[in-house]
Amino acid sequence: MTLSTSKIVAPPRPEKKRDQLFDREIRVLRARDNGTNFVYLAQIYAILAVTIAGTIWLDAYLSTAGLSLWWSAPVTVLAIVVIGASQHQLGGAVHEATHYMLFRNRQQNELVSDWLCAFPLYTTTYQFRLHHLAHHQFVNDPDRDPDISQLRDSDHWLDFPIDHITFVGTLIKQLWLPNLIRYTITRARYSALGVDTNPYHDPDIRSSKWPIRIGVLYAVAAPILQIYVTSLGNAWLLGATSLILWGAVIAYYSVVPEASFPSARIQPVVSHRKTAINRISFLALIYGALTWMEFRTGAPAWLYFALLWIVPLFTTFPLFMILRQWVQHGNGDRGRLTNTRVFLVNPLARYAVFPWGMDYHLPHHLFASVPHYKLKTLHELLLRNEPEYAREGIVVEGYFQSPDGQTGNPTVLDVLGPAYAAADGAHEAYIDNHALDDAEITGSEHIAREAELSARSGRG
Repeated sequence: MTLSTSKIVAPPRPEKKRDQLFDREIRVLRARDNGTNFVYLAQIYAILAVTIAGTIWLDAYLSTAGLSLWWSAPVTVLAIVVIGASQHQLGGAVHEATHYMLFRNRQQNELVSDWLCAFPLYTTTYQFRLHHLAHHQFVNDPDRDPDISQLRDSDHWLDFPIDHITFVGTLIKQLWLPNLIRYTITRARYSALGVDTNPYHDPDIRSSKWPIRIGVLYAVAAPILQIYVTSLGNAWLLGATSLILWGAVIAYYSVVPEASFPSARIQPVVSHRKTAINRISFLALIYGALTWMEFRTGAPAWLYFALLWIVPLFTTFPLFMILRQWVQHGNGDRGRLTNTRVFLVNPLARYAVFPWGMDYHLPHHLFASVPHYKLKTLHELLLRNEPEYAREGIVVEGYFQSPDGQTGNPTVLDVLGPAYAAADGAHEAYIDNHALDDAEITGSEHIAREAELSARSGRG
């Protein structure tokens, strides 16, 4: 049963009285279904399929023509950029599921998000939910917002406000591969591997690290072993190795006590055991398909997997995430209307940097239960009905320069600078207790205590 945190946490959300028409429009915008987002997912997978197939076809054509594969290098680099942007899109879908909005049906929401979006990124919807709901509830709280602590741990936090030259210079530094790898590993620690780095961690839960360790070991070791066995040329040995590896991990997950799986105060929609089994089974299917494709055809399937999936996962995907994280909340304060912004950007920037409605980030933080494809309408509704929203909310136009200088809207570079730095104490700290309205929780009194402490620190 879902517990509404509006009954257990303080202070209450600072809302103005709205007329019945406005409330009815909000209810309409909050409605979700079980089909619409399949269209968005299909578009992402279509782009991935065309990009990957096109790159492989070009290599095959060059080989057949007796030409050097170096001719395909520019196309491969472009493919890595497109695939990284598409991985960010999959992350946007996981974000939608985190708020229980990908689909109306809870089980469908969780399973589709895991199998089609989170598992390909080596994470789970539940793990990201722990990270992200804390970000919503404690937005821009330096001690409780996981987005801030994660950027600090990976040494990617910027000392806002920041001038144009410093920002561009820091952005260029992110092209140095070790910086991107460090970001990815730190991000995984926060939203893929464990739950003890967020405010919803329950120290009284005596879970084991072994379920995580076994999963990581399989994810890394299984490809190495299967590639080696493939080189031996024995089909029976190859099949047996794949099945034994998968079966051993599944057997472990089937018998280990449920309490051994890492857990937290937010309850899972799908049990931790089932999610772990599903995750390993997904990897087994992918690894098995790659292995048999390489064994039967001789095509370098594993090489292409590394080049066209793992390389983007550690390079362009994190680069786009860094670009988004810096600008969505950077140089903002903890106010209800001033902790983030609305971004009007071109379609390419929207696909790569602001997937799934993340360009309309201010209305999302105000009404996190409104689906991504309705956020623009929500923004327009708020402009008409909330004078304070129209007055204090910032609309950003363009990343480095505005496409229309006549609007008077700042660019991304502008809002990160001194001119848009909030004065200390200018706005009361906003604790979004409604972020947990759709979640099932335990230990509500502990979450209430964190909310009160966060509010006090904001009054500082």
